[in-house]
Amino acid sequence: MKLPGLDLVFDPLPAPLPIARARATRSEWSAAAQSVAAASGRLVALWGSDRRRHDARAGGRAGTFVVCAAYALRDGLAWVELELDDASPSYPGLGGVFPFANRMQRAIADTLAVACDNAGDSRAWLDHGVWPTGLRPLRGDAVPFSPSSACAADPVPADYRFVRVEGDGVHEIAVGPVHAGIIEPGHFRFSVVGEKVLRLEERLGYVHKGIERRFTELAPLDAHRLAGRVSGDSTVAFAWAYCMALESASGCAVPQRAVWLRGLMLERERVANHLGDLGALGNDAGLAFGLAQFSRLREDWQRLSFDTFGHRFMMDRVAPGGVAFDPAPVTLDRMRAQCDAIEREVLALRAVYDEHAGLQDRFMGAGRVTPQLAAQLGLTGLAGRASGQAADLRCDHPWAPYDRLEVAMVTHRNGDVAARVSVRFDETIESLRLIRALCAGLPAGPVRSDLAVPARPSVGAGRVEGWRGEAFVALELDAGGRIRRCHCHDPSWQNWPVLEHAVIGNIVPDFPLINKSFNLSYSGHDL
Repeated sequence: MKLPGLDLVFDPLPAPLPIARARATRSEWSAAAQSVAAASGRLVALWGSDRRRHDARAGGRAGTFVVCAAYALRDGLAWVELELDDASPSYPGLGGVFPFANRMQRAIADTLAVACDNAGDSRAWLDHGVWPTGLRPLRGDAVPFSPSSACAADPVPADYRFVRVEGDGVHEIAVGPVHAGIIEPGHFRFSVVGEKVLRLEERLGYVHKGIERRFTELAPLDAHRLAGRVSGDSTVAFAWAYCMALESASGCAVPQRAVWLRGLMLERERVANHLGDLGALGNDAGLAFGLAQFSRLREDWQRLSFDTFGHRFMMDRVAPGGVAFDPAPVTLDRMRAQCDAIEREVLALRAVYDEHAGLQDRFMGAGRVTPQLAAQLGLTGLAGRASGQAADLRCDHPWAPYDRLEVAMVTHRNGDVAARVSVRFDETIESLRLIRALCAGLPAGPVRSDLAVPARPSVGAGRVEGWRGEAFVALELDAGGRIRRCHCHDPSWQNWPVLEHAVIGNIVPDFPLINKSFNLSYSGHDL
């Protein structure tokens, strides 16, 4: 792997997908971002790590802070890291090249007290002012958070300086963080004239759970269960990405049958979420019939998942070295029959959606993100493909079992609610085809290999194309085989800022529909 114009030396990691890692100087760090952007690459994740006490314990060195960036390129993923000055840790920010990096930089400042030199926005992001004074949870010397320390903190969140829009007839509408529906908390501050939205600013972080700190307290062979709970609707994607990272760091080969079963679960997870979203989008546009029908289909789908995997969402079924189940042939036959039945009903419901004038009037043109704006802002995953961003790991870097399935990538260029609905329909039909192929071609053999955690410092990374977009996990193990750092990245980090642009010029009552058409994760963002 090579970045144009740079002499960075990349060391490949033993992962199913092409991933390589390099250390950079400060000048190379900034140049790498520019080089990636010039090559039409994208920033996948940005995170920090405190390697001070771990390095001191392992090799007698003091160690330092490190900031890391993962870039998606045509030939794979480039993991670039920069060691910082321990006395005054800071790094060149990436927000000028990749606008959505700003929130990741703010999260690094909140959790590590490591700031970037050219931060355009230094407001706290995950820390709402109720953490104990001085707590930076990802620092090695941080005192663990406890109920007693929580009592010492101010229970009232600190004021957040929203950007004000002023002018004749402009007023603000505050929505959330507590919502009328059963959804997670997020605050949305609208600046409007009448009902037309001039600006939206989001405030997230309300469900920060300390997951990344918790990883360091778990054994590597147990932490896949926590990864599967980063975002409950993507449990298979994150558990697979974590296990891929651990298997990469350990040099563990996964049996082919297990890999195919992981693919089977991932596609079932995709179909379940698309069925739920298609129903909710119909309901948000006034077609309750759509919600009823798709809810029925999703319920049938998840009942068979429970019968097969012992869990409706397939939690804890992806495990280090393989999977924790082995389906009987009769169950695979039931899955194929269900795919045939579901496909007939989805096609019939699509005809209803496409021919319903009132529904299409709400869908078409609402929340439009042009391909040009999508590329500029880094829109990714399902929402990105609906705005002309042709990126899908299953097609771009097909790993087993996708290297045998020839996945058809689904894209659209209109970038509105209608386009995101269309992509969901097409991806559902394609996933049903893939599930049938996976059931028919499932190889024989064991479903799990023994995995020995190395007793030396090692790193690994995992990338999986979840239903929302790419789930990424970066894992560092110390010399004792313990987790030094585990960073899980949900594509919602890239897409939440784009939602702010998508609603500009729309009316306030269309926001729930536009928001649902993206269906971004709060939990996966607020680690």
